[in-house]
Amino acid sequence: QVQLVESGGGLVQAGGSLRLSCAASGSIFSINDMGWYRQAPGAQREVVATISDGGNTYYPDSMKGRFTISRDNAKKAVYLQMNNLKPEDTAAYYCNVICYSLSDLRTQRAYWGQGIQVTVST
Repeated sequence: QVQLVESGGGLVQAGGSLRLSCAASGSIFSINDMGWYRQAPGAQREVVATISDGGNTYYPDSMKGRFTISRDNAKKAVYLQMNNLKPEDTAAYYCNVICYSLSDLRTQRAYWGQGIQVTVST
């Protein structure tokens, strides 16, 4: 069993900051890519940031300079620091982990967190 637990969401005023955390646990052998995605009501899920096992990061242009993704391999965790938040950042945020499970070391699988709400008020 592999589980992802997210924390750190909430309500913040425009211009404020939040830090999201996602901790993986369970039958994990190794973690490869990790990332954050978000989805607003009525909208498609979009990528927020990704980070490879080698530390390479990716951000869409709208997130560059405001969001920072990081990981702690010892803690099996991924973080998202969000600064200068805007109302359009309001969405449910999901962490994603691609890893090898101890139940099948030959296959990489994607796992998702439960989703955590971020609401930015004007």
